[in-house]
Amino acid sequence: MKRIVVAGIFALAAAGGAFAADLPQPPPQAPVAYAPVTVLPVYNWGGIYVGINGGWGFGTSKWTTPGPFSGSLSANGGVVGGTLGANFQANQFVFGVEGDIDYSGINNSTSNTICATAGLTGCQTGNTWLGTLRGRVGYAWDRVLFYGTGGAVFGNMQTTFNGVGTTNTQIGWTAGLGVEFAFADNWTAKVEYLYADLGTANVTCACGAVGGPFPVSVGLTDNLVRVGVNYKFNY
Repeated sequence: MKRIVVAGIFALAAAGGAFAADLPQPPPQAPVAYAPVTVLPVYNWGGIYVGINGGWGFGTSKWTTPGPFSGSLSANGGVVGGTLGANFQANQFVFGVEGDIDYSGINNSTSNTICATAGLTGCQTGNTWLGTLRGRVGYAWDRVLFYGTGGAVFGNMQTTFNGVGTTNTQIGWTAGLGVEFAFADNWTAKVEYLYADLGTANVTCACGAVGGPFPVSVGLTDNLVRVGVNYKFNY
């Protein structure tokens, strides 16, 4: 009896397998397609660039004589000009050099202690052009660049005693900080602060109640806040 039951089970299993083989098979499944992950390129700050800049300067002019006639003047005015520079990028660090030349309207129109005491009807300090040549070191966060900068500053210093003017070309130092943003593939915009020290100029005054001639040392320091737009040429 057991043999009959076992034989029946095997017979049913064989019949089921044959029946399953006769059923229509599902079509083969197409392989799953995986969409590639799009990685946006990191902005490259390397290259040569040209641009324009403009802003405001405010500072101090200090007048010093061998005697008691000394004092300081506040000077301020606008600046505007052109920029030329180049950057090299290594990972997220950016190294570069930048130069600019600006028209400067920084001057004062008030008298100080030395002017009044010496009997001068007017003494002024002015600056009509200003240029810098600086190194830049920055850290790039994709399209945003934070940087420090420093180097040389060049400019003229105009001093006036009772309407008689003297002009000296000065060389000094400058340093500052800035941030730059790449708003398009080849266009960037920046805002920066620079402290500029044009040193001192030695002039001679033969004027006023104190007579003369006597030497006067005139120094000029500026704080510059500028914005700029640059166009970068790719490698």
